[in-house]
Amino acid sequence: MTTMQLKRVFIFLAVLLSSLCVLGQESAPIRPGDTRLGDYLPLLHGRRVGVLTNHTAVVGESHLVDTLISCGVNVTTIFAPEHGFRGTLGSDEAVTSDRDAYTGVEIVALYGKNRMPRANDVFATDIMIVDIQDVGVRYYAYLSTMYLMMQVCAEVGVPMLVLDRPNPNGMYVDGPVLDMAYRSFLGMLPIPVVHGMTLGELARMINGEGWLEGGVKCQLTVVPCVGYRRSMQYEPPVAPSPNLPNLQAIRLYPSLCYFEATPVSVGRGTDFPFQLLGHPQMQGDVEFTPEARQGARRPTQEGTLCRGIDLRGIALDSLTAEKIDLRYLIGAYGELGLGNEFFTSDLFEKLIGVGYVREMILAGYSAEQIEASWADDVERFLEQRKKYLIYED
Repeated sequence: MTTMQLKRVFIFLAVLLSSLCVLGQESAPIRPGDTRLGDYLPLLHGRRVGVLTNHTAVVGESHLVDTLISCGVNVTTIFAPEHGFRGTLGSDEAVTSDRDAYTGVEIVALYGKNRMPRANDVFATDIMIVDIQDVGVRYYAYLSTMYLMMQVCAEVGVPMLVLDRPNPNGMYVDGPVLDMAYRSFLGMLPIPVVHGMTLGELARMINGEGWLEGGVKCQLTVVPCVGYRRSMQYEPPVAPSPNLPNLQAIRLYPSLCYFEATPVSVGRGTDFPFQLLGHPQMQGDVEFTPEARQGARRPTQEGTLCRGIDLRGIALDSLTAEKIDLRYLIGAYGELGLGNEFFTSDLFEKLIGVGYVREMILAGYSAEQIEASWADDVERFLEQRKKYLIYED
């Protein structure tokens, strides 16, 4: 037996043992879809398999791609989203096509200039797997990447298999439904900012609501998680991207990302991204200086001492209860006194998804008043999504 064959046997046994151990642990009841090997491996036998994935697709101690290959699956192409296949790139860094150094499988980049998968690349597969850790926020790019992959799969007739994962922000729905006038890669679907659904559920909704262009439907199979309920606190075992390193950052992300369209730093370029808030002209109990680093090549206020708020100590339950909290944004807006110049681009509208929120901030409305303005959106969406849900609350 060759070294590579021995390695494959070892990986397969390690995955099997890990899955059996999880089954016997009441303290770790949640099993993502990719751990259910017996449910989907038969669908892959004798087929050319494409995988839309990144570093978060871990089965036990092994990456999904390594696991599939160890099981004799013919993985022909890896499609890599924002942050790359290994998950080390920042949102402003190009994802490039290459080959995986470990397996030799071709990597096709789906970020930057080539966000739409090429039809020829998808048509060269017989089935497309999606296994990636989302965070349940409309502008988090993995959802848009899956949507574009669904579009191409539907057009060329390649079935899609979603190996579902829990949503760490799945316990609530909040934010305005996207006004399609502001549609972009940061928001492609008419859903609230925080939708409370998994990627598997959203794939079902995309098909069911006819959101793919041209009226096409994707041949879709979802392998659900086991033991997951929407109300559960779930921290991904692998950070979904460089600037969401822990559950604190993931929970704050729906309230802080709008600062990306302002001169205020959210801690990119520090050890605590999306857990700090500051600007050279702000007051506060924390000081920090953003610096260029892997995953944050050009952070806001790079090399400048910022003062502001340390959000690391806020209880997770508190963050969940507040849902999207615009008090941070409105407070910084008022403190800096820049007027409309506080918003540096139309990126704000692409993130929040509507035009009226900026107008209400400029007019002096409170966070509570603005948040109440999208309550009807949320209620309509909660009703609309019901038939696509897989998991109980």
